[in-house]
Amino acid sequence: MSAATRRLTTAQALVRFLAAQYTERDGVRHRLIAGTWGIFGHGNVAGVGQALVEYGDVMPFHQGRSEQAMVHAAVGYARQLDRLSAKAVTTSIGPGATNLVTGAALATINRLPVLLLPGDYFASHAADPLLQQLEHPAEADVSVNDALRPVSRYFDRINRPEALLASAPRAMRVLADPAETGAVTLALPQDVQAEAFDWPEEFFADRVWRVRRPAPDPGELADAVEALRAARRPLIVAGGGVHHSGAEAALEALVDATGIPVASTQAGKGSLRHDHPADLGGIGHTGTAVADDLARTADLVIGVGTRYSDFTTASGTLFQDPDVRFLNLNITAFDAHKLAARTLVCDARAGLTALTGALSGHRVPSSYEDEYRGGRARWEETVRAALRADDENAVPTQTQVLGALDAVVGDEDVVINAAGSLPGDLHKLWRSRSPRQYHLEYGYSCMGYEIPAALGVQQAAPGVPVWALVGDGTYLMNPTEIVTAVQEELPVRLVLVQNHGYASIGGLSESVGAERFGTDYRHRAADGTFTGAPLPVDLAANAASLGMDVLRAKTVRELREALSTARAATRPTCVYVETAAGGAPGAEAWWDVPVAEVSARDAATGARARYEHAVADRRHHL
Repeated sequence: MSAATRRLTTAQALVRFLAAQYTERDGVRHRLIAGTWGIFGHGNVAGVGQALVEYGDVMPFHQGRSEQAMVHAAVGYARQLDRLSAKAVTTSIGPGATNLVTGAALATINRLPVLLLPGDYFASHAADPLLQQLEHPAEADVSVNDALRPVSRYFDRINRPEALLASAPRAMRVLADPAETGAVTLALPQDVQAEAFDWPEEFFADRVWRVRRPAPDPGELADAVEALRAARRPLIVAGGGVHHSGAEAALEALVDATGIPVASTQAGKGSLRHDHPADLGGIGHTGTAVADDLARTADLVIGVGTRYSDFTTASGTLFQDPDVRFLNLNITAFDAHKLAARTLVCDARAGLTALTGALSGHRVPSSYEDEYRGGRARWEETVRAALRADDENAVPTQTQVLGALDAVVGDEDVVINAAGSLPGDLHKLWRSRSPRQYHLEYGYSCMGYEIPAALGVQQAAPGVPVWALVGDGTYLMNPTEIVTAVQEELPVRLVLVQNHGYASIGGLSESVGAERFGTDYRHRAADGTFTGAPLPVDLAANAASLGMDVLRAKTVRELREALSTARAATRPTCVYVETAAGGAPGAEAWWDVPVAEVSARDAATGARARYEHAVADRRHHL
C-alpha cells in the first residue's frame, strides 16, 4: 500500500509545513515560525499569497510597508523571545527581493533567526524575461535573489516541488540552531509556487527542534578554571549570548561567588542589573570610564557570548596589560577562538554554571573589589550629572531626554535603538533594570531599524511598554511601519529626537578632518556653505499623518509629562522633542576610522597626526 499523500501546491505545502514546526528548550515549546510578514506582487501573490489565505487559521499574516522593515520587525520579535520563535517574510521578485538584503545582513550579523521567502523567475523559463527579472548573459540560473547568498546562513532555490522535502527541514535546522542561526532564504520561483504535488503526510506532522545547551568539555573547563584561579585582575565581557541563552541568573551567581566584575557590549547590556555592585556598564569606544580603565589593566578577559567587535576592543587598543590573556565562553567555536583565547565552547548558561561550581571558594582580591566599586561610584556621579536637568523650563539636551525617560519607565519596559548618537549615550548612561529592557541593534547599526523592531517586540511582548528612540536622521530612513503599527493596533511609543542632522556622523566627520561635510539638515548657499537655517521639515506632523498620536514637548517639564502620557497610551504614540546641544560624556576609548594620509586642508592633517598617535597603541593578541 502506498503511503498517504496530500495534493497541494508548493506554496500551500510550505505554509502547512511551517505551521507544524516547533522549538523546545528546557521543556518549554514555542512555535518556530509564528507568523508571516508580507508585501505582495506578481512574484508571490498567486503562490504564497494564495496559500496564506488558504491557511490563515494556522499561519498569522502581517501586512508590511517596506521589505527591509518587515525583516527588522521579525528580528525584533526573535530577539525578544531569545531566538526560540521567529517570523517569515515573503516578497515579490525584483526590488521586493533585493530590499531584503539589508535586513538579512542585520539578522545574520546579530545571529538572529528570520526566514526569507522571496519570489523568483520561472523555473521553467517559459516566460523569460519576466517583469523585474535580471537577465545574466552567461548564467541563466542567476537572479537578484543571489544577492542574498552572502548574507544568509542557508540559501536554496526551490526549482522543483519535491526539492522542498529536503530543503525545508534543513532551513528549520539552521533557524533553530543557536550556533548557526541567522537569515535563511528559500527563493521560490513563481511557477513552482503554484505547481501541485502529492506530498507525503508525514511532511506535515508536528516537528520539534530541540535547542541544545551543550555542556563544556571537561578539559576546556579545567583549563578555564586554572586561568581564572591564577588571575589577579579578571574582567568579564558580557555579550548578547548571555541573553540568548537566558544565562543572566547564572552570570550573577558566578559574579556573586567570585567578585569578578562585568562590563557589557551593546548586545549584552542588562546581563546584570545596573545597580549590582559588580556591574561596570558598557565597555569599549562607547563604554564607561570604570569599565575601560579596568579593561586596560585586566590580566584575564573572560568573554561570554561576544564576538569582540571593534567597538568592544576599541579597535585593538583597549586591553593593554602586557600579559593579558583571553578566555572565551561561546556556543560557536568561530567566536570562541578569537584573540588567541583559551576556549570554552558551550552554552552560556551551562558554561557559567559549571565555572561557578568548579571555582568554589575562589574570590578576587578584596583590594580589586574596592577599586572597581569606587570606580562605579565615581561613574554614577557622571551619569547623574548627564541625566539631571536643573532647569525644568529649559530645552532638554539629548542626555536629559534619556533622564526623563529613565524617570518614567518601569522594569518591564523595552527601549530600542540602533544608530546615530543615541547608542553611545545609551551605552554609557542607561541604567538597565531587567534583561530585556535594553535593546540595541549594534552589530549592523542599521538606521531605520527602531520603529519596525518595536513592532516585532510589541508582538512578542503584548502589554509591555515598548519605546523606539529615533533621531531625525534615522526616522527619515524608515517611518513607514507607523502605518502598520496603527493597522495592527500595536501601541508602540516613539521618542523622536530632532537635532537637525546626523549628530553622530557629524561629530565623527569633524574628528577625522572631513569638517562635518554632508551631515547637516540645513539650507545650502550657492557656494556650498550652510546658511544655518534649518529645513522647514515637520517630522511630528509626518508621524501624525501616518496615524500616530503626537505629543510635542519643548521643555524638560513638558517632556516628562508627555512621556508619562505616552506610557499610559493604548495606541501608537509619538513624543517629539527638539534638543539642545551638550550633555554627553566623551568617548573613553578610541575607534579606528582611517584618516586621509595626505591633504591640503589643516583639519585633515591635524586629524591624521592624532590618528597616528592613537593607532600606535593597537595590539595583535596572538
